[in-house]
Amino acid sequence: MPRFAAIDVGTNSVLLVVADRAEGGRFAPVVERAEITRLGRGVDRAKRLAPEAIEETLAAVQSFAEEARRLGAEGLVVSATSAARDASNGAEFLEAARQRAGVEVEIISGEAEAQLSFLSAEEDFGEGGTPLVVVDIGGGSTELIYGTREGVMGLRRSLDVGSVRLTERFVRSDPVSAEDRIRVEEHLRAAFGALPEPPAGFRMVGVAGTVTTLYAVLRGIEPYDASLVHRRSLALEQVRELAGRLCEARLSERRAMRGLQPKRADVIPAGAMILLAAMERLGARECLVSDRGVRWGLLMQKFGAGHAGG
Repeated sequence: MPRFAAIDVGTNSVLLVVADRAEGGRFAPVVERAEITRLGRGVDRAKRLAPEAIEETLAAVQSFAEEARRLGAEGLVVSATSAARDASNGAEFLEAARQRAGVEVEIISGEAEAQLSFLSAEEDFGEGGTPLVVVDIGGGSTELIYGTREGVMGLRRSLDVGSVRLTERFVRSDPVSAEDRIRVEEHLRAAFGALPEPPAGFRMVGVAGTVTTLYAVLRGIEPYDASLVHRRSLALEQVRELAGRLCEARLSERRAMRGLQPKRADVIPAGAMILLAAMERLGARECLVSDRGVRWGLLMQKFGAGHAGG
């Protein structure tokens, strides 16, 4: 059975999946890894990747690439998203990855990122022709995609609202003050306000670490177990209650919460507010939870059933 791997270098985390491709074309995970390296720290303000952020991220990429090779992956694809797109020295990171880890990193556009998130979501949730609205909340940007299982894309949009970006831009207090929260909410209303109406009868799917973390916190899942999170759901009222609870807790208290990685504790209030604002704007009563996302979309796009090498 052919084996492939994908690494997604995001603003907040680096994610690896190594998976076997079955005869039917579906991928079965062999190993999944995640490391929070915060590549995008300070990028919103300085427009440059910080040297220590580059170093930590390169170490994770190198480790993941070596693991994929040890496990016998015959193909490896690596992409970088918002932080590398926005930084003036993104090319330095690409060259360092080539030298250190022996990988070619492709900086993908916001629209391409949205397409990959949709590919992974429709594989798991695109049942019976029901339209999907996929929301991928990252550290630097949020991608929204309206589409159907047939691949008809009604909307692909990348917005510069992410958990790291909004925390750095607006959060000044610990715990998050009412004033901080108002600034974030006003910014989100403006960002989401221009979205077209979603398709009738849609299902909303939330992708990436913010959404999976919120579900893990809600259920107290520790250590994290993807099988207890993927394909579950968050109700609007649960997200509203979580956003309030996370904003009201001090950083030290958030770091101690079951289901919440300590390295994500500083940005999870903003992440929760992004999901809440998206659900309210779209009129979604619940959000299905996907543990997959860009890295899985990369696997399907690069190494799917039509891939010449497999």
